[in-house]
Amino acid sequence: MDTYADAVAETPYGVTITLDVTAGAKRSAFPAGYNEWRKSIKCQIAAPAVGGKANRAISDLLAETFGVPRTGVEIITGHTSSQKTVAITGVSRSHALARLCAAGT
Repeated sequence: MDTYADAVAETPYGVTITLDVTAGAKRSAFPAGYNEWRKSIKCQIAAPAVGGKANRAISDLLAETFGVPRTGVEIITGHTSSQKTVAITGVSRSHALARLCAAGT
C-alpha cells in the first residue's frame, strides 16, 4: 500500500491524486506504475491528447477504478499537460490506496 502513498493526499471532500499520463497508449491502464521522482502514479490512456479526449478517458477510467460516478472525478491541474492532479470526491485516502493496490496487482 505504501507504493502509491506519496501520490495520494486526503482532502475534506475526498482525495487528490498526482498522475503521470501517457496518452495514445496501446491500451488504457491505471495504475500503470509509479514515478518515484515525481511522486506520481502512471496512467496510460488509449485516447489521443486531442480535443480533451484523453482527459475524458482519464475521468472515465478513474471513476471506474474507484467506483464513483464520472462527476466525482475532476482534473484540478494539468489540463494540457501529462502531469495532472485529479480530485476524487467521496473516497477516503485509505480506500483509495486499497483500490490502487488491488488494481495494480
